[in-house]
Amino acid sequence: MSDKEQLDLLVSQYKQLKLEIGKIIVGQDETIDSLLTAIFGNGHCLLLGVPGLAKTLIVNTLSHTLGLTFNRIQFTPDLMPSDITGSEILDENRQFRFVKGPIFAGIVLADEINRTPPKTQAALLEAMQERRVTAHGTTYSLPSPFFVLATQNPIEQEGTYPLPEAQLDRFMFNVRLDYPTLDEEVQIVKQTTVAPTTKVNQVLSAEDILSIQQSISRMPVADNVVEHAVQLVRSTRGENKYISWGAGPRASQYLIIGARCHAALQGKYSPDAEDVNAVAINVLRHRIVRNYYAEAEGISTDDIIRKLIQ
Repeated sequence: MSDKEQLDLLVSQYKQLKLEIGKIIVGQDETIDSLLTAIFGNGHCLLLGVPGLAKTLIVNTLSHTLGLTFNRIQFTPDLMPSDITGSEILDENRQFRFVKGPIFAGIVLADEINRTPPKTQAALLEAMQERRVTAHGTTYSLPSPFFVLATQNPIEQEGTYPLPEAQLDRFMFNVRLDYPTLDEEVQIVKQTTVAPTTKVNQVLSAEDILSIQQSISRMPVADNVVEHAVQLVRSTRGENKYISWGAGPRASQYLIIGARCHAALQGKYSPDAEDVNAVAINVLRHRIVRNYYAEAEGISTDDIIRKLIQ
């Protein structure tokens, strides 16, 4: 199948994915769009949202429709790196055998990643970057495709270990999950207070996703679009009244990768500046450090990015 045929097929597959996910998940369209964009861009997501907004259900439903295995890791202060990556045990034949940890799945939900100490955070982030695990001198490859969704609760910060900026940079997107609207919440209550009867169907397979990722990575990008992305990132550095630390070159790379995926899902064969702008907030949100002036004036990171886009 040619890249053009693959991209044409992706548009109908994307609509089917949304229909299947919509059987279980009410609303949250932007969140689902962002997650699918990150998956097709072979990136990871950091999700910010208060408890009870169906983060686990969204990811679990997504894994069913994409035909990927799913594991959820609840991060706690006593979680050890081996609890994530796996460990060696002595079997009945008195031979050491490596038992794979929950990181060995197509989609991994790292729930409340900031509740565990830096050593354990680093074990997950290393696996995300290298897409492999090394134990006792042996290297084990993680499944392909491999996607990590890490969640953080923006309210309770007591007893947490916030991710350093260098580790936050490993995530392609930082997505904020909002409360549902009144109508959506009424529908959620009606749907979830009776015995579940709806099942979702698988739309894609792991091989389909890898093929889509390759086709998207070969999409041509005009020089002016690349320049637009780089200029947007560079505008976060240097003289800006509200920013103390701007985004690095990885932000420019993810803007182009994200723009390609956004364009492909909209039925385009090449991204434009609009596609770059569409993914800019999710890409830059966790890569900009506000200063005292922004906090004093109540200006959020999203406000700063919107102004830079304009």
